[in-house]
Amino acid sequence: MSTTTLKTTLSDAMKQAMRDKDSARLGTLRFLLAAIKQKEVDERRDVSDAEITAIIEKQVKQRRESIAAFESAGRSETADQEKAEVLVLQEFLPQAASADEVEAVVAAAVAEVQAQGVTGPAAMGKIMAIVKPALAGRADMSLISQQIKARLA
Repeated sequence: MSTTTLKTTLSDAMKQAMRDKDSARLGTLRFLLAAIKQKEVDERRDVSDAEITAIIEKQVKQRRESIAAFESAGRSETADQEKAEVLVLQEFLPQAASADEVEAVVAAAVAEVQAQGVTGPAAMGKIMAIVKPALAGRADMSLISQQIKARLA
């Protein structure tokens, strides 16, 4: 495993975007690095790669919500800009989990929780607690949540 941290990778990508004069990419990376820096300042410590991944996920989620809002308002140009930002952000997330892998993790978590005899809303929370660390940054948690609800129904 390389010793390069995600923060270093992001910083290098930002410098490359400056050299390439790629203003859209540069803006997205600057915004992301600013969010990371803000968290470090707030908590007075360096953030881990896992925390950076969580920040990236949060930004992707915000962009997806904005895309939906812009599209419903008929602002396709702005939505396209947000989509481009999502693509830049996703480059720095871990490789997405395959549908089979997601299915296997969810099935195992559901089986484990049902074996404990937990049912109803409590089961949903316990299952998500098992699934989230296994798939963090590699799958859309809102889709996984829907998948689990369907299984419990």
